[in-house]
Amino acid sequence: MLFVEFRFFWFFLAVFAVYWSLRRNDSRKIWLLICSYIFYAAWNWKFLFLLMGSSALDYFVGMMLARTKNPRRRRGWLILSLCANLGTIALFKYYNFFVSSAAAFLAWLGLPASVHTLNIIIPVGVSFYTFHSMSYTIDVYRGKMRAVSNILDVACFIGFFPQMVAGPIVRAFAFLPQLESPRKFSDVDVRGALVLFLTGFIKKACIADTAAPFADRYFAAPSNFTAASAWVGVLFYAIQIYCDFSGYTDMAIACARLLGYELTINFRFPYFAQSISDFWHRWHISLSSWLRDYLYIPLGGNRGPRWFIYRNIMITMLLGGLWHGGAWTFVIWGALHGVALVVHREWVRLTEHRPQAQLIIRWLAWPLTIYWVCVAWIFFRAVDLQHAFPALRSFVLFRSPGTDDLGTWMLWVVVGLAVVHWLNSLGRFSEWWRPIPAPLFAAGYGCAAAVVLLFIPPRYTPFIYFQF
Repeated sequence: MLFVEFRFFWFFLAVFAVYWSLRRNDSRKIWLLICSYIFYAAWNWKFLFLLMGSSALDYFVGMMLARTKNPRRRRGWLILSLCANLGTIALFKYYNFFVSSAAAFLAWLGLPASVHTLNIIIPVGVSFYTFHSMSYTIDVYRGKMRAVSNILDVACFIGFFPQMVAGPIVRAFAFLPQLESPRKFSDVDVRGALVLFLTGFIKKACIADTAAPFADRYFAAPSNFTAASAWVGVLFYAIQIYCDFSGYTDMAIACARLLGYELTINFRFPYFAQSISDFWHRWHISLSSWLRDYLYIPLGGNRGPRWFIYRNIMITMLLGGLWHGGAWTFVIWGALHGVALVVHREWVRLTEHRPQAQLIIRWLAWPLTIYWVCVAWIFFRAVDLQHAFPALRSFVLFRSPGTDDLGTWMLWVVVGLAVVHWLNSLGRFSEWWRPIPAPLFAAGYGCAAAVVLLFIPPRYTPFIYFQF
């Protein structure tokens, strides 16, 4: 069930109406949990038991962590939670990757190998809800929050349908306190949530789904296209993935707000970043902060010699790339961002007392950042390495391996969208609708929604991050 489908609107209308008609907080949470499980079961009801099992296990681990004072036993309970959650991800997402890679390596050494892969479906959103779940047990173990005695609260936190399958990755200490007391409808910014949902809908259904066919056509056979088409294909994919993912996040946050809950912000205009470090403070913020707090800092973070810090950066980014899927293209994508982060740190260190060098790079900071991000997107999008390298050569070296053309004029579409995005980053489109009288706002909103529906493609495209 996609946020842009009409059946979701009916589903959410039922959730919204019944939720606010219930008086008791426990009744509301039970209703939310039931609806969340129905929402998830709409994809594949069999994997619902996996979600329920993860919730039950981490609730139990949290209770045992609260009761146990022995450091060794506490560590053992945490390891149980981590092994169960990471083992689930490893089985469904990485088993075939590791087996195939090992077989290829043995074949390269000249050793015979028998490959036995599993024909399994990856559960929707498994990487997201397991990260939600792990944040709970890790924070309880660290003493950052107390264990929750009500299993209903833990299940609602892990299974809350707006953010369950594609984020944002919500921390337990930020969401669980919101379940303790009943939400008040008078505190809900209905108008703001509706505008945010429509904004996300436009990003996904109108922009991302329109850009998708051009990117898909190019990356299906990059060797057939000209160098100009490589730029069109890569830039259109950059637009697609941003509008697709941030559009989903906008709609998820809006749905949660309409129910009285607040989710974390996930994007802050990442394509206007002035460095690769700045990019990761703006892009998929919930994942980058999760990796920082639960992986980078435990590895040692910024403590120690430079080589040690750079090792921690590379490990974090390589695992961050692998988090997206079991493929070498994702590993290379993570490695490219890791290398860029290391280079940026070295540049800042070497030019700390050289204002002229800082002034030069200030003018080049944005184009260099966006260029490197787009180079990395090639590996992120490519089906495999055989498709990635022709696209990379064409994009970087301006070589035309083929004659097919996507249309150079399409680059003007990129410029137009960039201008609109820039104006939005300046706040030119924010809050202007606040003073409009309610009847006029309702009429205008309905007209805007009707116009938007005229421009959406006839076929819905699944959200890109559903596969992760």
